[in-house]
Amino acid sequence: MRTKIVAGNWKMHKNSEETEDLLNELIDKLPTDKEVQIIVAPTFVNLSSAVEHLQFTNIIVAAQNMHQAEGGAFTGEISADMLKSIGVTTVILGHSERRAYFHETDALLASKVNTALKHEMTVIFCFGEELKDRQSGNHFNLVENQLTDGLFHLEENAWENLVLAYEPVWAIGTGETASPEQAQEMHEFIRETIRKKYGNTVAEGVSILYGGSVKPENASEIFSKPDVDGGLIGGAALKADDFAAIVNGI
Repeated sequence: MRTKIVAGNWKMHKNSEETEDLLNELIDKLPTDKEVQIIVAPTFVNLSSAVEHLQFTNIIVAAQNMHQAEGGAFTGEISADMLKSIGVTTVILGHSERRAYFHETDALLASKVNTALKHEMTVIFCFGEELKDRQSGNHFNLVENQLTDGLFHLEENAWENLVLAYEPVWAIGTGETASPEQAQEMHEFIRETIRKKYGNTVAEGVSILYGGSVKPENASEIFSKPDVDGGLIGGAALKADDFAAIVNGI
């Protein structure tokens, strides 16, 4: 059975005090009796304190990004070893904002994935189409290319440490959301694309999350689809009540 996952990407929000307050709220409000993996991704400066704060809970701390090099003259960057040294073993790679604002390519992301997996980290790999791609009917081809160029160089056993997050870019921070049927259609396509490359065991074993304006009002219906295994949550992850409601909707 695939792991159900709800991950909260906090992006560039919450200072140290605000992070502690939100974590305390989440500890109080998140369910402990559901079979779901809960992940939060605060900013880099708050990762260490978050790990310490959550050490006796079922909440996993993830980083929002990392550099592909082991170390060196890369001012402002963070390595896998640095993350591991503070207890962070999960990293989000390929988020649409990293692709758009920092021009991260599939080739670069493939290198980051390699480094993260070398350090035995779990990778939440993000991908998805922009509105122009969907309107032109190119969304399936684009997603297939992102998977092929970013991940299909990996050996089969590497997929045990991969989580996929499909993000229709046109639904991130816009208030627009792919319909549950659109989400299922793409998730089914993603799983079939993986099946063609790696076979049924890998395809049926990998968790595929949906990311794009998930809210308490739509979470249950989206998560009920057979190939949707949870969500990568943005804005709603910054409100304890909303995030708890989304987790309860899985």
